[in-house]
Amino acid sequence: MPFELPKLPYSFNALEPVVDAKTMEIHHDKHHAAYVAKLNDAIAKHPELRGKSVEELLKDINSIPEDIRTAVKNHGGGHANHSLFWEIMTPKSGNPSEAFVSEINKMFGSIDKMKESIVLNGMGQFGSGWSWLVVSGGKLKVYATANQDSPLMNPASPAGGGDIPILGIDVWEHAYYLKYQNKRDEYLKNWWSVVNWETVERNWANAQNR
Repeated sequence: MPFELPKLPYSFNALEPVVDAKTMEIHHDKHHAAYVAKLNDAIAKHPELRGKSVEELLKDINSIPEDIRTAVKNHGGGHANHSLFWEIMTPKSGNPSEAFVSEINKMFGSIDKMKESIVLNGMGQFGSGWSWLVVSGGKLKVYATANQDSPLMNPASPAGGGDIPILGIDVWEHAYYLKYQNKRDEYLKNWWSVVNWETVERNWANAQNR
């Protein structure tokens, strides 16, 4: 089956004022839809890849036929990254559980220090990209990637087969420019008020079982 654009779990205006409705509409219906369409175009050239999940394609990116490898990296990464992004946001953000906070404290000292690290990585990403919280070799880790590169492709992952992203902030300008213009720092700091910690924790728990 071809890859499909996932439906948003909320309305376009649900995350206002942090993310405005027009940005959400363009981001989902135009940008993400384009990644899905171009990924399907690439896979159509190699029927033997049909049936693989986008995660399987990205984890084994170096085995993808060379003529479509860049397309799968860019558009497959865009599809996977955005599919995660929509799910880890919510208009009803709560607080992480004590168990998850304890794990964060072990790795970063405090949840505020973890957030600060993710924001700094997002600010330090030159041009387009993402700032991530991943599970790498069973441990939480923060770093940024360029463009639509996915942590699933990380060749340095100690577990092999890439890292597992559990939270990611999109720092492409199309994610924030209509509202924040050049104020990426303001966007990154405000973004925490719409984080779906329940989903992030579920991603963390699932990563422990892989």
